[in-house]
Amino acid sequence: MVSLSTVLFLFLAHLGVGIAFTLVFVSREAGVKFFRFNAGLAAVLLVIALAFAFNTAIPSAASLKVLVASTAVVVFYWATIGRLFTRIRSAILIAAAAAGLAAIGLQGLELSADQSAAMRALAVASFLTSAAMLGGACTAMILGHWYLVIPSLEVSHLQSIVRLHIASMTARILVVGLAIVVALTAFRPDLDVGPSFRHYIFSIDGIFFWQRVLFGLAGPAVLSYLTWETAKIRSTQSATGILYVDVFTVVVGEVLAKYILLATRVPV
Repeated sequence: MVSLSTVLFLFLAHLGVGIAFTLVFVSREAGVKFFRFNAGLAAVLLVIALAFAFNTAIPSAASLKVLVASTAVVVFYWATIGRLFTRIRSAILIAAAAAGLAAIGLQGLELSADQSAAMRALAVASFLTSAAMLGGACTAMILGHWYLVIPSLEVSHLQSIVRLHIASMTARILVVGLAIVVALTAFRPDLDVGPSFRHYIFSIDGIFFWQRVLFGLAGPAVLSYLTWETAKIRSTQSATGILYVDVFTVVVGEVLAKYILLATRVPV
């Protein structure tokens, strides 16, 4: 039986780490308040994720210890930004993001410990691209909204984050596609991965898989392209409106991805 606490833990952890990761690529011209808001959001998400973690089978895992360290650094960054350590604030943020990505990579290894080497590698890649995609969508949406706060902000900053979001989404689609191919073609008598996953996607429960593909991959692909086109013509308000919908589809898709992973052990 799939645990809701585990789904929420993985989703919130990936979103929080993803926000910290994408903040590394945002220009300082966005202002201290932008970084403080997003760092605070990432910290809250990670703290809530850790609260859910203690209702899962993961608390004793090494990944959780690294995630706690990452959360502590994010909180420290949020508490000191604009006040202390101004010269090294980028280094602090990079350290928080690096620790978070390491924790997510370890999660992938731990949750696929008894699977093939290919599936373990795909689980790690799936978790990392999930965090990048979630963070890219959320940060881009908030940055688009920030043009109401700082109207003079160069539109090139939004364009850069949208490009990062598109790149992370492309990587996510490639990883998911490869995971599906491996799951459908690689038969292991001990785990019976291939046939069980084939049966799953064509059963009544497979509706979750098709919703994941539609809302979490196809939807963001179209919406990110529309966002890019509107950002190119410097229509930041239109781009932000599209990004609100994009964030919704990405969130739905990634929550479903966590559920499917725990139900089928395939990192889609």
